[in-house]
Amino acid sequence: MGIFSFFSREKKETLDKGLSKTKENVFSKITRAIAGKSKVDDEVLDNLEEVLITSDVGVNTTLKIISRIEERVARDKYVTTNELTAILREEIAALLIENHTEDLESFTVPEGKKPYVIMVVGVNGVGKTTTIGKLAYQFKKAGKKVYLGAADTFRAAAVEQLVIWGERVGVPVVKQKMGADPASVAFDTLSSAKANDADVVIIDTAGRLHNKINLMNEGTKIKNVMKKVIPDAPHEVLLVLDGSTGQNAFEQAKQFTAATEVNALAVTKLDGTAKGGVVIGISDQFRIPVKYIGLGEGMEDLQVFNRKEFVNSLFGE
Repeated sequence: MGIFSFFSREKKETLDKGLSKTKENVFSKITRAIAGKSKVDDEVLDNLEEVLITSDVGVNTTLKIISRIEERVARDKYVTTNELTAILREEIAALLIENHTEDLESFTVPEGKKPYVIMVVGVNGVGKTTTIGKLAYQFKKAGKKVYLGAADTFRAAAVEQLVIWGERVGVPVVKQKMGADPASVAFDTLSSAKANDADVVIIDTAGRLHNKINLMNEGTKIKNVMKKVIPDAPHEVLLVLDGSTGQNAFEQAKQFTAATEVNALAVTKLDGTAKGGVVIGISDQFRIPVKYIGLGEGMEDLQVFNRKEFVNSLFGE
């Protein structure tokens, strides 16, 4: 077993700490929902439905979870309120696995795709550039040669921030002058990465408002230019969402998945919010795997998403 192939105690402590506000919020609501009850009945289920919805799990996903618990109660005839959190854990974990969310064990990339190209999208302020820096750190730590591309050329601060992260992590950042064509930056980054035998390329893109049509047009242009260097690039379109915004993250996911071919999600800022339930709802509603979660400011505080550990941490083991 390799050093990165297990969920370490340190990672678990970071996860528990990062989700503590959400856990405290959910558990206090569940405690109130089952107060004075010994078994799970219609009233408890109605109260639980309200708990999940107000914890930003989302209406549709909540109804799925409640339906599954109702089936369990009907099948088992008698379910106590003490068993409720265990059933919640099992049913939510099952729901996540049905939605193609696998338990990742480490920061790895698929074999046979070198360099592996990740195009990162998301609105300004969600932690996009910070997530790129932390990803670069984790991939380098895993022994990968990483290149970063500063294709968010509309904001000087975005380019500067990525350069700082590149220096901090010790990976090269390809950039051009302010206002340069983002597709040109992507082309230069991939060309340089390919020439230097890089393993991973991460391209930062402009975080314009998610409801603008130019998001789709610009994304398509960048991808078409990438393909001139690496025909099947980008291999991953990673949408970064701010978990602390709750239902607004749903709306951003809706807009971005409609405009770009998003195939992976990163949910950030979960440590500062009681809205961690949004991870469950987004994973379920968009059928796109959550690959990474952000649990703090430190380099190590970006984790691969492990559904079992996440659900265990949120609802107690």
